Amino acid sequence: MSKIHAAITAVNGYVPDYVLTNKELETIVDTNDEWITTRTGIKERRILKGEGLGTSDMAVPAVNGLLKKKGIEAKEIDLIIFCTTTPDFTFPATANVLADKIGAVNAWGYDLQAACSGFVFGLTTGAQFIESGKHKKVLVVGGDKMSSIINYEDRATCIIFGDGCGCALLEPNEEGLGVQDSILRSDGAGGKYLGMKAGGSVKPATHETIDAKEHFAYQEGQTVFKFAVTNMADVAAEIMERNHLSSDDVAWLVPHQANKRIIDATAARMGVSAEKVMVNIERYGNTTNGTIPLCLWEWEKDLKKGDNIIIAAFGGGFTWGSVYLKWAYNS
Repeated sequence: MSKIHAAITAVNGYVPDYVLTNKELETIVDTNDEWITTRTGIKERRILKGEGLGTSDMAVPAVNGLLKKKGIEAKEIDLIIFCTTTPDFTFPATANVLADKIGAVNAWGYDLQAACSGFVFGLTTGAQFIESGKHKKVLVVGGDKMSSIINYEDRATCIIFGDGCGCALLEPNEEGLGVQDSILRSDGAGGKYLGMKAGGSVKPATHETIDAKEHFAYQEGQTVFKFAVTNMADVAAEIMERNHLSSDDVAWLVPHQANKRIIDATAARMGVSAEKVMVNIERYGNTTNGTIPLCLWEWEKDLKKGDNIIIAAFGGGFTWGSVYLKWAYNS
């Protein structure tokens, strides 16, 4: 009997309508278009507007679009892994909120929090349920409403992040296609450089923490940048070496969209040319867990069955990782 691999069989995405440009940010905080573009590669990002809307409200159209594209019903899904840093609530899990909204009555689910590496961790985790034979249809969702935790007076963070959501369906494959290998890493010592200072059990919300703006994302940009450049590039190169892949063998690099310079450094370390790198950071900014599935969604029409794809990410905490997969279908 052939080994079962977990293959991505459908992808979809959603971004909100509202476009927050660099020009508009110039009116909000002390920055300018040239400075942002030069240092990050970002021109604009999408923002979810509307009272009472959360991350799950972006996931619903993304997932419903996937189901329609694939021609299946929500009740066929076995498991939902929702990778997010901005859940609708501390609990219940956003995965369960989503299941209720789309009618996935037979699915169990949970949220996975690994900051910007969440979708890589979720894809690897979901693959285990397929490879073991436990489940036939696993939905991995990556999405964040980063605008809900961004201080628009802090130019170190407000220029970078946007809102968006993407999703991928994992199913069994016996042709040798799908997830081939993964390398996942974390280093909790990095938490002090990129994280949120209050809101958890250590420092619950008080008037003082709110006044001190400690419920917003915080980062020390230079430290995070140096760590990300090194580790995201190294883990992408490592997974190529471990699987005896040359740069010619790689059809596409799907990098986390945190900073154009980090993306370029990762591609250079792998020896992969620019035309093989998925980049949409200039239009969406960093959507955290949404970046990788949004790239797969936008480039889906260009992907060919059997393509070797390397996915790489880095996130707060610190977390980082890479996945090597063979694309399973022609669009």
